[in-house]
Amino acid sequence: MKHHMKMILQYIPWLLLLLGIDVFAALLLWIADVQAFYAMVIVIVLATVIFFSVVCVALIRLERKRGQAFFDFLYDPDEYHEELLLENVSLAQKESIQLLGHMLREQQMIYTELETKLNDYEEYVESWAHEIKTPLSLLTLLLDNRRDELPTMVGFKLDYIRNHMQESIDQMLFYARLKGTRKDYLFEYIPICECIQDVLEDYKPLLEEKRFHIQCNLSDDSVYSDRRGLHFLLGQIISNSIKYCDKEPELYFESFQRDNSYVLSVQDNGVGVRICDLPYIFEKGFTGNSGEGKKKATGMGLYLAKEIAKELNIHLNINSEWGQGFEMQISFPIVWER
Repeated sequence: MKHHMKMILQYIPWLLLLLGIDVFAALLLWIADVQAFYAMVIVIVLATVIFFSVVCVALIRLERKRGQAFFDFLYDPDEYHEELLLENVSLAQKESIQLLGHMLREQQMIYTELETKLNDYEEYVESWAHEIKTPLSLLTLLLDNRRDELPTMVGFKLDYIRNHMQESIDQMLFYARLKGTRKDYLFEYIPICECIQDVLEDYKPLLEEKRFHIQCNLSDDSVYSDRRGLHFLLGQIISNSIKYCDKEPELYFESFQRDNSYVLSVQDNGVGVRICDLPYIFEKGFTGNSGEGKKKATGMGLYLAKEIAKELNIHLNINSEWGQGFEMQISFPIVWER
């Protein structure tokens, strides 16, 4: 009803003009013959009501048809829908509609080209990342089967390089995955202890190089999430702890339930984060002022962690003080297994 009133309101001046003409005609009749006016007054009022009702209904239908044609044109601004819209507008508006249609079609062509280029770029990045995994797999096979034949330091360095390359490739793949149009998450019940052990195994060379002491106080609970996404999220947090570790570094894992969430706490005793940097810790490219670790940081790890957490309906909360370590609390909604 409100929408119909808005349609009619734009024609108020013309409707008032018609009403004025009707009143003027009635006035002339009254001046010419009062008796005839009194005899015709009911007919005049009734005719006026019917006339205004017919006009209002016609205007509402016209505006509804014009509005539908306009929305169809905006959704698909091809020449067919442009012609349909032109049939329902005034001559003064036709030139503007034609110009608008020309501009919309040009923008649509540009958008289609950009979308095609973006899809090609995503496919290229994903293809390159998967291709580079082949030499990485060969390097892993070499280190697993021929480690005894390599000098200890050489084997360690190769393991270290492989781990850094794998982390960079994973970041690239997940960045492309997050920004892409295709989502392929597979949600399942994942034992949190098992997932953490897998991530720690991947970062074992870096953790051993820094001589990390690791403690776990975890329950046997499972969380409902995407395995690859959760693995990547935990990897970025552990990688961040490695970059900003201090002397005698430690990693402490703890799990507990709070309200309706399962919380996993990952805590280190590194340099921590300055209070002024905390509001920006998840921003892309932000590295803060964290000493030597800043030289190795890209500012992408925690940004990607936050983005993947949004996709998986996971809440991240940071507790940290400068020089007092860093804690990331990961809250999972509890989903009861059927």
